[in-house]
Order: sequence, then C-alpha cells, then structure tokens
Amino acid sequence: MARKKSTDAPTGAPPPAKGQCGEVVCRVRDKRITAAQLTAAGDHDGRYQSLPRIVKNVVASCRQLPEINHFDSTLLPESDVIVRIIDVAREVFFPGYFGEKSFGSNNVAYHIGDRLHDLYLMLSEQIYRSVRHQCRREGNECPHCRGLAEANAQDVLRRIPAIRKLLALDVKAAFAGDPAAREFSEIILSYPGLLAISVYRLAHELWQLGVPLLPRMMTEHAHALSGIDIHPGATIGRSFFIDHGTGVVVGETTVIGDGVKLYQGVTLGALSFPKDSCGQLIRGQKRHPTIEADVTIYAQATILGGNTVVGRGSTIGGNVWLTESVPAHSYVTVEQPRLVVRPKRRDKSQAKS
Repeated sequence: MARKKSTDAPTGAPPPAKGQCGEVVCRVRDKRITAAQLTAAGDHDGRYQSLPRIVKNVVASCRQLPEINHFDSTLLPESDVIVRIIDVAREVFFPGYFGEKSFGSNNVAYHIGDRLHDLYLMLSEQIYRSVRHQCRREGNECPHCRGLAEANAQDVLRRIPAIRKLLALDVKAAFAGDPAAREFSEIILSYPGLLAISVYRLAHELWQLGVPLLPRMMTEHAHALSGIDIHPGATIGRSFFIDHGTGVVVGETTVIGDGVKLYQGVTLGALSFPKDSCGQLIRGQKRHPTIEADVTIYAQATILGGNTVVGRGSTIGGNVWLTESVPAHSYVTVEQPRLVVRPKRRDKSQAKS
C-alpha cells in the first residue's frame, strides 16, 4: 500500500514566529505581516480584482507626468541592438579576440565582410531611429532621414581602419605604461580602460556626424561595464591610457592630447554651469579642461574648468584639486600631510595578560 504523501511542513522547519496582535514574522525577510494580509495574499480572486485599480493609478501617473512618456511618436533606438553593435564592432576592431567565429588569414575577408554587413544593417537602422526622433521632437518631418542614416552608417564603416590605428596605439600605450601587463592579449581581453576607449572611439565618430542619442547610449553602456565615463563629444588624441579606470570622468568639451595617462578616479569636469537670462543652462560652450600631450594625472585628481590648461609633459599628483592652468613640464602635488602615529590603547584584559 502506497504511503500517503504528507503535506505538512518538514519536521525540521520552524513554525512561523508570532508577534504582537496576531502578526506573523516572515523568517526570510524579518518582516511583520498581519493575519489579514496573509489571508489577502492567498486569495487569488481578490488579488486579481485589485489589479484594475492598480492599472488605473499607473495610467493616471502617465497622464500626470507626460515628460517621461514616449507616446504617439517614432520608434526609439533599441538598447539591446546598440549593445550588439558594440560587440560586433569590437570583433572587427580586434579580429579573432571576440565573437564566436574563428578568424584566420585565409578566411579573414569572409568574416570581416560578414561582420561589416551586420554592422551596417544595425547601424543604419539605429541611426535612422535616432535622426527621425530628433526631427519629430523639433517639429520637422524629414523625408531624407533614411538616406541620411545609411550615408552616416557608411561613413562610420569607412573610418574603421583609422579607428583601428588609434586603438593599436592605445594598446601599445597601455603595455608601455603598465608593468603588470604581460602581453597585448591581456590588455585587449581584460582591461576596462581599453573597453571604454574602444567604445568612445566608435561613438565619437557618430558624434562628429551629428547623430543624436546613439553615441551617448554607447558610451553609457561602456560606463556601466567599466566604471569609466567618457563623453562621446570629448576630443582625445593618440596613445591614450586609462589605468585601473574606476571612477574616471571625461566631460563633453574636454580636449586631451597624445600620450596622456589617467589613473582611477580622475575627473576632468566643469567648474560651473552658466545660465541664460531665462535661467536655462547654456549648452555647447567649452567648460571642461584641456590636457596637453604627455601628461600623467594620478588617482582622484580633479581638474575643472573650460579655461584650465595643463601644459605638455606635466604630472598632476593624486587628490589634487586644480581649477587654474599650469605651465608645461610642471609637477603639481598636494602638500604632504603630517602623519600621526600613536600606540593603541590597551583594554583591561590585555593589560592583565
């Protein structure tokens, strides 16, 4: 005779703990729940009856806050497709390092052609969505959005050889500047700084073409992955190296020369945000610093202001706060703080022993 399956809780399971006034303490979340709430939670019919009221409240919220809705308008760029664009672009930038397919000297033309075809289709569609959204937002009905998007996508693809030359110099700069790097492969596969720079160099081409939305979405994806925030509008020269990287911020109007090295936590930011007579922020002005060639900026340094220029070959020490220009070949540091070393106080038990 088969044994009847028990529906009781396991023998070792503790019963729900009871609190005051009929409350039950949930052992998972240590949250007090009333008996009435437990009954309602188990009432499936009652739960679904409350759903229309919840929907009504959310819809009312949509009507009250139209500024964060996107109704009756054009399709927006797709975040998941933009991530795919970045992944495919990195396959082309560094053939054989990323992606599922194996590159070889005998089949490189086939694989590059396949990747570029996919990249063109995705880029042209996402650029089209971005441009069309801007036209509608500005009250224009542009009949040439599709053609413009396709032309921009082709322009970006034409720039890939130049982007690859820049990235090769970035990899060499990382290898020359980091004694912990054993080989180029380690840098390409694992360095967050190179990831952020690679995405920036692609997004910057789109930014220069005037493509809206897409460049920021790309660099913000890299920001989420690496902790490095590079605005696609920044101008960055050759042989750029970000070591460690977490917390680095490079603002929109920053200009960085060749051979610059940044360490973690460096901020190249704005000193202030001027406003017009209506109290609105004035956009497009130079508000971030200029870093000339061969400058090294150590961890947690903050350099602010559109008129601030760090001269060629200078070194900015860690934790420096800089809002004024410094001449070439300067060494800027914070005055050495005084260390205080004293013995720990011993408690009674330690004193007795």
